[in-house]
Amino acid sequence: MQVLKFGGTSVGSTQAIEQVCSIVAAYKRKGNMAIVVSAMSGITDKLIQCGQLAGQGQEQYKVLLQEIEAKHLDTIRGLFPITVQSGLLSQVKKQLNQLESLCDGIFQVEELSKRSLDKIMSFGELLSSWLVAEKLKHSGLSATWKDSRELIATDAQFGHALVDFDITDHQITSYFQHQQSEYVVLPGFISATIDKETTTLGRGGSDYTAAIVAAAMDANVLEIWTDVSGMMTADPRLVPQAIAIPRISYEEAMELSHFGAKVIYPPTIQPVMNRRIPIWIKNTFAPDDYGTLIQDNGEKAFPVTGISGIQKIALLTLEGSGMVGIPGFSKRLFDALLREKVNVILITQSSSEHSITVGIHESDMLKAKAVVDSEFAQEIHDKRIEPLIVEKDLCIVAVVGDNMKNHHGMSGKFFGALGRNAINVRAIAQGSTEKNISAVINKSDVRKALNVMHEAFFESEAKQLNVFVAGTGNVGGKLLEQLQLQQQYLLDELGLQVRIIAISNSRKMRFSESGLNLQHWKEELAAGDSMDLARFAQKVQAMNLRNSVFVDNTASDEVAGLYATFLQHGISVVTCNKIACSADYANYKKLKDLARKFNASFLFETNVGAGLPVINTLNDMVRSGDKIQTIQAVLSGSLNFIFNHFVNGANFREVVKAAQDEGYTEPDPRIDLSGKDVMRKILILARESGAILEMEDIRNNSFLPDDCLNAKDVPAFYEQLDVHAAHFQQLLQAAAGKGERLKFVAQYDNGLASVGLQSIGPAHPLYHLEGKDNIVLFTTNRYSAQPLIVKGAGAGADVTASGIFADIIRTVR
Repeated sequence: MQVLKFGGTSVGSTQAIEQVCSIVAAYKRKGNMAIVVSAMSGITDKLIQCGQLAGQGQEQYKVLLQEIEAKHLDTIRGLFPITVQSGLLSQVKKQLNQLESLCDGIFQVEELSKRSLDKIMSFGELLSSWLVAEKLKHSGLSATWKDSRELIATDAQFGHALVDFDITDHQITSYFQHQQSEYVVLPGFISATIDKETTTLGRGGSDYTAAIVAAAMDANVLEIWTDVSGMMTADPRLVPQAIAIPRISYEEAMELSHFGAKVIYPPTIQPVMNRRIPIWIKNTFAPDDYGTLIQDNGEKAFPVTGISGIQKIALLTLEGSGMVGIPGFSKRLFDALLREKVNVILITQSSSEHSITVGIHESDMLKAKAVVDSEFAQEIHDKRIEPLIVEKDLCIVAVVGDNMKNHHGMSGKFFGALGRNAINVRAIAQGSTEKNISAVINKSDVRKALNVMHEAFFESEAKQLNVFVAGTGNVGGKLLEQLQLQQQYLLDELGLQVRIIAISNSRKMRFSESGLNLQHWKEELAAGDSMDLARFAQKVQAMNLRNSVFVDNTASDEVAGLYATFLQHGISVVTCNKIACSADYANYKKLKDLARKFNASFLFETNVGAGLPVINTLNDMVRSGDKIQTIQAVLSGSLNFIFNHFVNGANFREVVKAAQDEGYTEPDPRIDLSGKDVMRKILILARESGAILEMEDIRNNSFLPDDCLNAKDVPAFYEQLDVHAAHFQQLLQAAAGKGERLKFVAQYDNGLASVGLQSIGPAHPLYHLEGKDNIVLFTTNRYSAQPLIVKGAGAGADVTASGIFADIIRTVR
């Protein structure tokens, strides 16, 4: 015998019912075929609302009754030729008149009992299954309709009746032994007491009906036809990259369904599992898809079979020193919850017996709090235990797999993935069979957590990196260009999928959760919203994407002020903006501490030397135990360009103006010539060496006369350069007279830092530095005889962008 069950969406429209009939007709039968049908999608909810409104004395239930009637009558008109519609319409209206009379009676007494609600809900399955049976008969098939209430016997626990399997199995086998029709259509979900009172089988009741029939008849297979192609490794609405699971064991399916996988419900599995009858989940709208076969365990491609979660969870914690060593507290807690019919989903207890924590549905937390506090009122009064602690707005995420127990490190991988993405775990539980690991987290993190875990356990080939970019000027534009050119390489060679989720500048911002098209980023940004820095930051946090990186290509102190907030949310920060790291030491240390605390990266290689590996080289030495003695460096490409061109016969004013015209200086050259930018850079290097320094601790030996620095504007500044031309010539001639060259040098020497113009001789490595290059000399305990030298282009949009690019990749490597 074959048993097929079709869900609400499978019979939710005229076209869907026709598809069901096509699937049924195409089968090669092996004996009778039982077809179990759910109510049309949305109808059960409307029936429940009808009962509730009628019970509250509200006449709006009549509007819903009209909608239910219209849905079924329209379906008849679409399914059948007009010549046979009259009798069918009459039969449906007769059923709906009974429903209306039942609701009218409830409206009169303004009371809805569970018995009455079961009766009301039964009409959904009764009508849909009858329509399917009539359509099969009209298609020329030998089909009949059978009321499941005459087959499935239960107790009188209305709303969630318990099946009497002895009576039920006898009634089912007796009926099918004498049934001549090839196709028997049954309404799912509904059953009856021995007194013929209508009952229902609870959530997933239609699946359960099919399983009961399949087990009673020892069917070859139970097929569950729904609107998805089987069970998935995760909920595809939350994890778009989820994949279908071709085969899964009964135990794994039960675990996943317990933790929220709604394709199939736990009670469905038990009857057929006892008989070892396979369950095949298929897609009504893609019947050629393989689906998922649930049967005894087999070989798996991954140790984890699936990931799931339960929303709207509350944690109850009973704690106090009065619990330690005293037996019976757990029993009393669970007995109290049992009295209020509160279902416990998760249990964890401290090894010290000081506390016990359980997870329940959030809807039960108020009555749970009341009954537990009442149960332990005396202990609470005596201050031996605390009043029950209730936490809400939580969810449970779980990984499930039969083969997890055969693989080491599953727990480490699970919690490591969550921790790296700043997802806080509130409680932990693991089954003794090692088939699942579950954790309670904040509900706001559920999407992120499921994606993180799916990436960790199923996506070994590619890791997703979600990038938010602020600043699209010279450096930002080059960075986006480089990312676009290297996207495919990163995917192919590093297994890294880099997605630019947001781009912003001072005027516009544009977000796309699926990633922006970098070939047309300028057009995308132009079509974006007006820039609002606070709103930009809020949206980055609200999206809560895994492996998130914020990239700051600006020189804005306002943007730098966002770093702490991002790091606290586990969002890595990559920046070429020197403001944050050269501000107060307390702020610098706070950002470094936040990065460590929340497992986020805070990377700023391009703060010093653009794309040169200066900070990383320094960090590697310090982390490996080396101690920095001195740092000597030329850290300003613009100043090096100026003094390389300020040679005998040159006019200092003309050299500075040429550097400005070439774009090597800021629009106001005093920003470069003052040495403040170099001060920031040596301050950052000193701090990374372990020194506690502030900006005012750095000595600036300025070579510019005060009249030049204090000029009212740039033209006035150039006039003062002419006025003080002799001063600059004197500096040049003094160096040239010794056969030396002028270099603007930054120095750090055992806790002291300074910047200033120096005369450098030919034997020194700084002497031969050309163009706008930078150079850094590290003298350390290990590099004491000869310093370690880092040298190369220290300015330019291309090299700065490449340094930022490298830091972005470093956040995940």
